Amino acid sequence: MKKQWWKKGSLSVLLATAVVAAGCSSQTSTNPGQTTEAPKGGNTLVISAMVDPDTLDLHKSTWVTVANGIIYEPLLTRDLEGKISPGLAEKYEVSEDGKVWTFTLRKGLRFHSGEPVTAEAVKQSFDRMMEVSPVKSIVGPVEKVEAPDELTFKVYFSSPFAPFFSVVMSGMISPVDAKKAKELGDGFGENPSGTGPVIFDKRERGASLTYKKNPDYNWGPEYAQNKGPLHVDNVVFRFLKDDDTRMMEFKKGTIHILNEVPANSVAELQSLPGVEINKTMDIGHKYIAFNNQHPLFSDVRLRKAIALAVDRDPLVQVALNGFGKPVYGPLPPTLWGYSEKIENEAKQMYARDLDQARKLMAEVGYSDTNGDGLVDKDGKPLTVELLVSPDPSYQRAAQILQSQLKEAGIDLKITVQEIATIKDRMLKKSFDMSLMYFGWYDADILYLIFEKNNSGTRMSFSRPELDDLLNKGRTEMNEEKRLKIYEEAQEILLKESPWVPLWVNETVTATRGIKGMVINPYTQGMILSDITIDK
Repeated sequence: MKKQWWKKGSLSVLLATAVVAAGCSSQTSTNPGQTTEAPKGGNTLVISAMVDPDTLDLHKSTWVTVANGIIYEPLLTRDLEGKISPGLAEKYEVSEDGKVWTFTLRKGLRFHSGEPVTAEAVKQSFDRMMEVSPVKSIVGPVEKVEAPDELTFKVYFSSPFAPFFSVVMSGMISPVDAKKAKELGDGFGENPSGTGPVIFDKRERGASLTYKKNPDYNWGPEYAQNKGPLHVDNVVFRFLKDDDTRMMEFKKGTIHILNEVPANSVAELQSLPGVEINKTMDIGHKYIAFNNQHPLFSDVRLRKAIALAVDRDPLVQVALNGFGKPVYGPLPPTLWGYSEKIENEAKQMYARDLDQARKLMAEVGYSDTNGDGLVDKDGKPLTVELLVSPDPSYQRAAQILQSQLKEAGIDLKITVQEIATIKDRMLKKSFDMSLMYFGWYDADILYLIFEKNNSGTRMSFSRPELDDLLNKGRTEMNEEKRLKIYEEAQEILLKESPWVPLWVNETVTATRGIKGMVINPYTQGMILSDITIDK
């Protein structure tokens, strides 16, 4: 069956969002305590972002944010209602056997260098991505790519790969100017060329990233009113990690868009004149990751006991100031493959029940033998370590979890470490539990996290029947059948409890001094095309 964007319409299950995350003046200081004058020129859009990108080279970046992703554009996307919408490709088709994806490019596209965006250029970009990208495995079992004519680009798979649309929409295969990349080598990461509405201008590491508008841009999103060049002349990202500094600069008017508003600051900002608050449900959820190889957690009863000791509502209401939603099942409601049936079943199984938690711990030999409130075995209390990143909301959540687990008799020790260190410890299996996050557009995220042959199995959990289902889910092109496969996979995860899903965030963005800013709920991308600055 051939599929074309103008015929497919919206998916039957709400699809949302991903590993692609969303994130100002060249005079910005790297000193977070130093203030900055309001942007000069009157037509510069200033955006606050938390993380300075590792590189502006899409293919070599390990974490694409709006700050470096804004240069590039996907072949296909989703509109504000979730329907498949043209990007650089005006249409696409999938062969009957699901192994060949054909994209027809729009005419007249150009890279920032002036080079035309032909099918051959897209092929060269794809080839480069498959050579240098640290996350190329997510693209699937690609056999080859072809450019049979100037506007036709084909991707061939060795087996059907149903999640490929999510890969396309994520921007992972968005065309880069491969010709310029070859000329500049490693320098391409500091002087990139894509097809987006902005062109790289200058960068101050750790401080700011400045773009100027692309005057030749006339292929804006179908769902934007403005299809041509931006209404602003420049877009500047200011990298400010400290919440107090970010808030101060926003209130002063030196920042137009404040991403990732601290939950405890939303009420204050809402009271300020001219401030608008945008809320978007996140693309993945936070969870407790178990080291399932650990002697403690190799027993499912102890994993379930911890899950039953957790009360998610205080995590959302206190740690997030209410900007989130509890999650009990393996997938959040914002992600394709979510099942309300599974979520309800998970809520019945893992709603807080301290009596049941203590009963399960007693079955594996842990009980309070000395009356100190902590369960013990052979005279040793049940003590576990939880790795947590420095993120304030994570630390607040960890403290709540510590209190909740203590009520069940578990001694939880909190260790705060940088996320890179946490990931390294997880890969080395040198951890007990970790507070983690995932995001992606598709239920295939479960393959990336749990399938035995995939590098993402940091939790050391694998079951042959689960692996079989997750592999089938990748090759089944019929959407209804595919959904049933993922329901079966989620049933196994409910039964085995290799992790504890906790909550999905509601991301808050504040704006001031601008009009027309929209965030696409299906891509979580910031739509810049219609933004104007109040004079």
